[in-house]
Amino acid sequence: MRVQGCGVREAARRLGRAASTISRELRRNAATRSGKLEYRASTAQWHAERSARRPKRAKLATNPVLRAYVQERLAGAVAAPGGAAVPGPAAPWKGRRHGPRQNRRWARAWSPQQICKRLQLDHPDDKTMRISHEAIYQALYVQGRGALKRELTACLRTGRALRVPRARTQGRGKSFVTPEVLISERPAEVGDRAVPGHWEGDLILGLNRSAIGTLVERTTRFTMLLHLPPMDGHGCGPRAKNGPALAGHGAEAVRDAIAREITTLPEQLRRSLTWDQGAEMAQHARLQVEAGLAIYFCDPHSPWQRGTNENTNGLLRQYFPKGTDLSLHTAGDLAAVARALNERPRKTLGWKTPAEALDAVLQSVQPGVAMTG
Repeated sequence: MRVQGCGVREAARRLGRAASTISRELRRNAATRSGKLEYRASTAQWHAERSARRPKRAKLATNPVLRAYVQERLAGAVAAPGGAAVPGPAAPWKGRRHGPRQNRRWARAWSPQQICKRLQLDHPDDKTMRISHEAIYQALYVQGRGALKRELTACLRTGRALRVPRARTQGRGKSFVTPEVLISERPAEVGDRAVPGHWEGDLILGLNRSAIGTLVERTTRFTMLLHLPPMDGHGCGPRAKNGPALAGHGAEAVRDAIAREITTLPEQLRRSLTWDQGAEMAQHARLQVEAGLAIYFCDPHSPWQRGTNENTNGLLRQYFPKGTDLSLHTAGDLAAVARALNERPRKTLGWKTPAEALDAVLQSVQPGVAMTG
């Protein structure tokens, strides 16, 4: 194509590649003997074969100055404002990912991308001080790809001892979440909070697989708590693989709890419910029929799309701290906490309480009716 006079973009279109890929190939593997960059297929093939020869020593293994820079930013000691090193808690390397609520190694803990980009600022004129973030990851995770010890993976934010292939993270979406129930399809009236009756929900989790369900109305901030006690047989023996969810917050238990609470409200206050993509909402279609409630799901890893509910869950942690067994609380306990929260003045409501705000809505919907007094 080059001999025939095809331009970079025309060649890219014919080959189904990006124009930058073709341009890079022409520049990287061009012949230079004539004093100018002239692309010849035979010379390009020789360059490609030479670059592909293995074993090929990694850049971190051959450049000790670069290796020291990377190690210092990745695993260097944390220093106090006065400059003295702070060792932090003892965290022995066990060859696997750190567990929850365990001490981790203290380090400067720059990410590989931060190291990669900072090199360009600290050494703008030294081209030998360049490395990609992918090369740093390979030096940590692939044996023989560099001079970095594998135990330094504990200095990464995730602390993973093994790398998670990108293909494994794709297609993780729940099978019951279809495009028509995503938050992008939610009516525009939900966003401005002008119309009451739109709810957000989630679970707060505790020890021993315990959980409490939370429902928050977006306009009034009125909160309802779902009692999710363990089911018969929970904790009596080894858990059956693919067996029923006996911890109390499986799809059936959550469906019944939401329907039981939400149907106590008039139909005008049961317009929609927004939830994250948790498996506890796998029976959302049946819930929609039973409760007359449109169900929508947030995008993966997007808790800010349920900001009202996330804020309320933070308030509830005052009563239900992390690391405690939530199954010890009775339905009466949850009702008392919900009442305390609903009788707390809110700045966003003009210092009215959520109970007062919901009562005003109920009076406008059904005059003479007040349910939250």
